[in-house]
Amino acid sequence: MSRSVKPPGRRRYDASGRKAAARETRRAILAAARRLFLERGYARTTMTAIAEAAAVSVETLYLAVGPKAAIVRYLVETSLSGSEEPVPAPERDWVGEFTAEPDPWRKIRLHAAPAIRELLERLAPLWAVLLEAAPGDAELRSLMEELNGRRVGHMRLMAQHLAHQSALRSGLAVDTAADILWAMNSTEFYGLLVRERGWDPATFELWLADAWIRLLLPDRPESAPENRARA
Repeated sequence: MSRSVKPPGRRRYDASGRKAAARETRRAILAAARRLFLERGYARTTMTAIAEAAAVSVETLYLAVGPKAAIVRYLVETSLSGSEEPVPAPERDWVGEFTAEPDPWRKIRLHAAPAIRELLERLAPLWAVLLEAAPGDAELRSLMEELNGRRVGHMRLMAQHLAHQSALRSGLAVDTAADILWAMNSTEFYGLLVRERGWDPATFELWLADAWIRLLLPDRPESAPENRARA
C-alpha cells in the first residue's frame, strides 16, 4: 500500500539579516554624512562624496536615507533623540522621568539639565551647518522653522507641567516660564557659553540646573533634603 508523502513545508523567510544589514548601511551613511557636513559644510558636501565615504553607491544612498536634505533631517532627528532612530519627544526616556518625578527641584537637576546638555552637545554642530545652509535652501529653512516651532511647544508643555504641580515661582506666568526655558534650551545659548566662552559642558549642565531652579521655582525650604546635603 503506497503511503502518501507530504511535500516539505515552505520555509519561513527570515528578514532579520537583511534588516540588520540595512541598519548597518544607514549607520555608515549617517556617520559619513555627519563628518563631511561638519568638515565641509552643506553646500560643498555632495551626494557622491557621502556615498564614497560610506563605501556605498549613490543609488543605495538615496534608497537608504534619501536626498541630501533628508539626510540632514535624519541626523538632526537622531541627535534630538539621542538614538539611532528618531524618537518623538514625549517618548524619550528623560521626558518620562521628568514627568514622573514628584520633586520639581530633583526633576530639573536630575533629568532636565543633563538631558538638555547632552542634546545640545549632539545638536549644536549640526545646527551651525543648518544656519549656514538654510538661507539658500527652502527645504532646510522649512526644517529649521519646524524645529523651532516644536521647541517652543515642548518648552511650553514643560512649563505647564511645572505649573500643574504648583511648582512655578509665585507671580511667574506659564508663558514667561516657557520663554525662559526656550531661550536657555537653544544651540545659540549653548554655543555662546561653551564654544565662545570656553565653558566645559559639564559646567554648563550644573549652571543650567541652578539657573532654572532659581528662575523658575520657589525658594526651597532650608530643611529640604537637597539643602541639607549641600550644607
